[in-house]
Amino acid sequence: MSQAADYLLIDISNSFTKLAFASKTRIVRPRRMATDKLMSACLRQFVKRRKIEMVVVCSVVPRKNRVVRAAAGNTKVLWLNSRLNLGVGIDYPHPRSIGADRLANAAAVAKLYGCPSIVVDFGTAVTFDIISKRRNYVGGVIAPGLEAMTNFLYQRTALLPKLSLIEPRRAIGKSTIAAMRSGAVFGYRGLVREIITRIKAERFPREKVHIVATGGYAQLIAAKLREIDAIHPHLTLEGLRIVANLNS
Repeated sequence: MSQAADYLLIDISNSFTKLAFASKTRIVRPRRMATDKLMSACLRQFVKRRKIEMVVVCSVVPRKNRVVRAAAGNTKVLWLNSRLNLGVGIDYPHPRSIGADRLANAAAVAKLYGCPSIVVDFGTAVTFDIISKRRNYVGGVIAPGLEAMTNFLYQRTALLPKLSLIEPRRAIGKSTIAAMRSGAVFGYRGLVREIITRIKAERFPREKVHIVATGGYAQLIAAKLREIDAIHPHLTLEGLRIVANLNS
């Protein structure tokens, strides 16, 4: 007999999909796969591993939504969107235009860390999402992701190589690879720092703000930024769990 779980959480982003079984209080061993490889057959096998009450999904890749519907069968699917109870309000002109992953992050940071808060999510793009002291989602910033920037250099230049992203030893590179790595990592930290500084000056000039990082390159970039209070690798999945509890 398969084990029971309250939820199967699925976070479908442009590059990777994260999956995790969860109870109402905790997530169990998240897994990650390339979103291009997300197919109904493999997802159906995942669903069958445990008896679950609900599949909870945030997706920014609409073509993959039918894959989830087919795999879920008769199990209820909750699609995260701006019309659900998120535990936070939305003070934004067009709520339906906000990415589901960003809403999940807002729900999670408000519940786990408090408000006001900023989530920095290092994904295919790096997104900054702002939750006010009154627990309202008030907007954000979107910038190119670190990997997208470095891949662009590789794809659009004849002589620059593809880059593995690790911490540089020094700012001044003694090789093309070292110079690119320095520009990527130190330059990206500068981008993140400047955007955080401007958000705080514009919205929270005299308030303590909880700043939480998540996503693929959070450890590499955010761990060396004094502005970041915490790194939470599975913040989006936690948001799905939290929203499921509020809407089950």
